[in-house]
Amino acid sequence: MDKKKIVALLSGGLDSQLAIKMMQEKNFEVSAIAIKTPFCDFDCGRGCGSEIKEKADDLGVSLKTVYLGENYIEMLKHPKHKFGSGMNPCIDCRTMMFNAAKKYMEEINAEFVISGEVLGQRPMSQHNKALKIIEDESNLSGKIVRPLSGMLLPKTEPEKKGLISRKDLEKIKGRTRKSQLKLAQKFGINNPPNAGGGCLLTDKSFAQKAKDLFKYIENPTMNDIELLKIGRHFRFNKTTRLIIGRNERENEIIESLKLSDDVLLYVKDHVGPTSLLRGKQCMDQIEIASQITIRYSDASINTNTNVIYEYKDMKYEINTNYKDKFFYLKYRISL
Repeated sequence: MDKKKIVALLSGGLDSQLAIKMMQEKNFEVSAIAIKTPFCDFDCGRGCGSEIKEKADDLGVSLKTVYLGENYIEMLKHPKHKFGSGMNPCIDCRTMMFNAAKKYMEEINAEFVISGEVLGQRPMSQHNKALKIIEDESNLSGKIVRPLSGMLLPKTEPEKKGLISRKDLEKIKGRTRKSQLKLAQKFGINNPPNAGGGCLLTDKSFAQKAKDLFKYIENPTMNDIELLKIGRHFRFNKTTRLIIGRNERENEIIESLKLSDDVLLYVKDHVGPTSLLRGKQCMDQIEIASQITIRYSDASINTNTNVIYEYKDMKYEINTNYKDKFFYLKYRISL
């Protein structure tokens, strides 16, 4: 008989890998879908699937990657189910992911969708009420199987149809990983990845920057979002902010993200950061931006220093210094 097709949400973490292994053991043909958002980059190095393609290959599954870009940013302005501890709209985010999985399920004529979610593992999105909301709002009621916690959850359509049974499922609950690590050993998953999500929106410092951006900019662009991921951020007024690179790599990224109306600043004759001044009134803030840029360079305190600033393909020079060691703190959004 032909294998029944199913779709699996693959994050690169251990739980999603185990869910796939469990279904493969029951002779399902698994096709994986990986969801990428502006805030959970597969290459961000935060445990969010930097080796996602390799994981799919190791599991022997095909992989489809779906990017939730502008639609995700639009959702983030007013998430229906609010934010978590940071700026993480977990329920709305998971709903968007399962919507994408549903489309893929229908595209390949699969039976149902699986995920590695564990009951009680995530406080905002992995409790019974949230799981039900996500199913209903993604139009997948009864068609999401969560193999790791399936015995603790209501029966799904695949169970009712006899495609799977309760004994095929686990009853894992909470944040402990003992059961998952035992399953990993059973399935030969060596060096299982550490626990931890890769969503930047749960990070306190990043969430501060994101909240500030969405407060003052009605329609943030992808360029704005990329800037959030790097540097120290300062705000001078409703329209003007400053981003200062923390290392050579960030300096290079800042230069690459500069737009035509932005001002680029760096200290002359001293090792220091590249800074980007953005906003309608940026030219009114050149001196204060220069002083903060000097603050993070190796220039001496109370010594006048030359700062180069570039605006519309022209270079200018300003001579200034910072006298108060902590004057910049009132402008700082995040470290």
